[in-house]
Amino acid sequence: MKEVISAKAAPAAIGPYSHAVKVGNLIFLSGQVGINPATGKIEGDIKDQTRQTIANIKAVLAEVGATLDNVVKTTVYLGEMHFFGPMNEVYADEFGEPYPARSAFSVKELPKQALVEIEVIAAL
Repeated sequence: MKEVISAKAAPAAIGPYSHAVKVGNLIFLSGQVGINPATGKIEGDIKDQTRQTIANIKAVLAEVGATLDNVVKTTVYLGEMHFFGPMNEVYADEFGEPYPARSAFSVKELPKQALVEIEVIAAL
């Protein structure tokens, strides 16, 4: 049985999808971008956007009593590959060892002209 997760502390979905879906002890989060939930805007450079993106992920995880420590896999989408280094600095500060498995890709464009989008899978 799947349970839809909606987080009031995270920005509203910008399309027909759920913040996350919980199936058993697994939580599948939709990709988050660096939208500030207070302003509804994406602001700052790649480091700022990565911090906000991860803050949004934390807000969704908190709805099911999880933290970044529960994350087992991430997928990072970058607007341009040269953002990898600065994104990685913030990512390393936010996710502790042992780090989750991860994939990272450069894509042509992200929603709302974001510089980074991150989706995660977590286990309770």
